[in-house]
Amino acid sequence: MTESPRAPSGCAMFGMFRRRRSASMSSLSRINGPPQVAADVGALGAPVNSAKAGVHDGSSIARPMPMVMPLQAQMNGAAPHAPRPSSDKIKPARATNAVAKTAAAAASPAVEYTGMAAELDKMIHDHQRVKGTTQMMRATSGNMMMHRNLGNLNAAGGASAHGSLDRGGSPKPAAAAASNGYAFSGLGNIVVGKPQGGDPLCRALSHRTDPEKLKELGNEEFREGHYAEAVALYDQAIIMDPTRPAYWGNKAAALAALGRLIEAVADCREAVRIDPSYARAHHRLGGLYLRLGEPDKAMNYMKQSSKDSTSADVSRAQTVKSRIAKCNDARKLKDWITVLRESQAAVADGADSAPQVMALQAEAMLKLQRHDEADATLRGAPRFGVDESAKFFGTTAHAYVLMVRAQVDMAAERLEEAVATAQTACQLDPASREAAAVHRHAKAVASARLRGNDHFRASRFAEACAAYGEGLGGGGEAGSAVLLCNRAACHAKLGRHEKAVEDCTGALAVRPGYIKARLRRADCNVKLERWEASLRDYQVLIQELPENDDVKKALAEVEAKLKSQRN
Repeated sequence: MTESPRAPSGCAMFGMFRRRRSASMSSLSRINGPPQVAADVGALGAPVNSAKAGVHDGSSIARPMPMVMPLQAQMNGAAPHAPRPSSDKIKPARATNAVAKTAAAAASPAVEYTGMAAELDKMIHDHQRVKGTTQMMRATSGNMMMHRNLGNLNAAGGASAHGSLDRGGSPKPAAAAASNGYAFSGLGNIVVGKPQGGDPLCRALSHRTDPEKLKELGNEEFREGHYAEAVALYDQAIIMDPTRPAYWGNKAAALAALGRLIEAVADCREAVRIDPSYARAHHRLGGLYLRLGEPDKAMNYMKQSSKDSTSADVSRAQTVKSRIAKCNDARKLKDWITVLRESQAAVADGADSAPQVMALQAEAMLKLQRHDEADATLRGAPRFGVDESAKFFGTTAHAYVLMVRAQVDMAAERLEEAVATAQTACQLDPASREAAAVHRHAKAVASARLRGNDHFRASRFAEACAAYGEGLGGGGEAGSAVLLCNRAACHAKLGRHEKAVEDCTGALAVRPGYIKARLRRADCNVKLERWEASLRDYQVLIQELPENDDVKKALAEVEAKLKSQRN
């Protein structure tokens, strides 16, 4: 074979490996198996202008096959090298042995990879996982790797024709700094500069034993906003050299950008453990703790990072601490307006991912009959696992968060979720009377609704009315609205429209935005010929449901009746 003018390197070298034959097209052959008689390119399609290998009639001697040129070169228009004719004749015995060994290798099962192949296989698997793509075959010393496009991986000028990932457009701009000025404020030793071209995975494989190169690739991915890819690359660098604090710090920045703040704290703490003088890691830790609603720890780490943290940062953490304390004091006094005001201010000052602060805000909204806003607040708050939250914030603090979440679920008619969440809160803090009361109420409301719905579906409206009533505790509790509205439906079915109006009014007092209760009250007022009261409800409903034809029709009918009555 004619030698290439220069030896390929990096990913191009992996791209030129030929795929070996195995027992099935989906399995991979063992690494150090016996040599094959001919290359199998069936997985990639028939090679262009390749002659079929011939065998002499009546002989077991296999003729030499023409060399199959790598498909990348063919696609880029490169001329295939002419095979060098062999002057040595192959002995029949040697050929027979080779064929026998080949058949034995093909019949034997595939084995696990070891050494370099195992490392490369793991890196490719990790890359596929974070990319969410399966358009790549495993790369070992015995098969060809494809990544999105086949092409010459060693194109002229050092740039790859198909090397860079197709991300559907121009590169994303660098991530904007967080409004609170923390967590994303710096990347340690990430140097801003023009990233080099080429697929980061291919270059990661080329520098698989150089953690600094992997870190640089992670920095490029971070700058482009590809945080999951950056985390994977930093992880590989950490595996190769876990003693470098910059790798842990950069990974923490990427995790924070993904919203995985508790994991980011753990990696930052590891960076500080390795190098207690790592000022940027101290600064990042302070920002993370502030966002999570831990101002005391935030101030402690900020003071150890005098170069990166300013007096304004420490002052802001002190302000958040003061606001959280005011929230707790106001909650004991049931001053929900103060709780709401101070919790919202704490979020604006930097505690934008603090579960306890978000729970205080949602609870205040519930007590002020702003149920929909409470639900939206908790839906927008970050959710951490029960175990990691209990470990990080403490069981008592997280039990309070779950208790508030259960109340919000009840107000939103998610009763089964409310029961499960309240039960978890009781398990975390068995001594909490508040959590126990919420759990009992959630179970009572869920059970009453279930029994009442069964009676209602069977047209036993009197029994359904009694069942819904059994689940009603205090008039202002979150789950009362749904039971009152359902009982109003039973009263309406029994012709007791006056009582139906009363229950709907009670439901709206607990939950002013309860559209179903307002619709039912408007309909009952129509049956009672209370046109003005019905008109007021339909005017509110048309604002909430402007495209609803039934509401439009009912509103027009009520307006006509009221006009007729006045005339």
